[in-house]
Amino acid sequence: MTFSFDLLLEAILFGILLGGFYAAVSLGLSVSFGLLDIPNVAHPAVLLLGAYGAFSLGQYGVDPIVAGLLLMPVFFIAGALFYKTYYLVFERRGDAAAVNGLAFFFGVVFIIEVGLVIWYGVDQQSATAAYIGGSLELGDIRLPYRLLAAFSVALVMALALSLYLSKTFYGRAIKAVGQDEGALRLMGVDPVKVKQLAFGIATGVNALAGAVLLILAPIEPTMDRIYIGRTFCVVVLAGLGSMSGTLAAGLILGIAESIVLMFLGASWAPAVAFGLLMVMLGFRPQGLFGR
Repeated sequence: MTFSFDLLLEAILFGILLGGFYAAVSLGLSVSFGLLDIPNVAHPAVLLLGAYGAFSLGQYGVDPIVAGLLLMPVFFIAGALFYKTYYLVFERRGDAAAVNGLAFFFGVVFIIEVGLVIWYGVDQQSATAAYIGGSLELGDIRLPYRLLAAFSVALVMALALSLYLSKTFYGRAIKAVGQDEGALRLMGVDPVKVKQLAFGIATGVNALAGAVLLILAPIEPTMDRIYIGRTFCVVVLAGLGSMSGTLAAGLILGIAESIVLMFLGASWAPAVAFGLLMVMLGFRPQGLFGR
């Protein structure tokens, strides 16, 4: 393909919007894995569960983003209860970091996938909204409204989580619980309750992120596997637990993928996330914004 600055500009703009989507679907993992050190490989499956929840509400005329907002409290409560189970079965006995804890989350993935297949079938499902299918025209460049919506949601989510974690007492407790539980106990704070709150938040934001996924493309029960590498890449690239870093890392991945897709073809795009992950682990394991 002949090099073109117009194509490069289009790839960068498209990559920025795509990167916003990657950030949105990675923010929950940034909390559960980055701050709590929980090997939550079920994160993409819960994300997909949120997408199907938004799809179900969409059958009653509810906008996908509104549906995601409505589902957030439900997912928050489910996440908090789920962590309590995880704590009682694994963390309290010291098995959380072992193979048993990891196998537990793989089991959750399997249950969610099978449940979605039984309930919704294997056919793809999609959402309808006024902004899905339209584009913003900037000269010869067209930017899909659905990507603009995804980027806007990611920006708001990252800003809200950053402010909560840095400006509130429990937000700072969440950032500290993975580093020094003993210090939290000395301050009269129960680390288990803090982790339960944090995991509830991580699960709650997945509801809205799932709605963004539904906006972006049709969904089917096993597509969560596509996002395992990408979400972990974003979180590690950002530096574990950094919300603003997660947004920046999502943009980096999105731009890199878009450029590779534009100039080398779709077959090379999935390798970008794993390539960035390997480079980051080799040269800066703490991530771009980690300490």
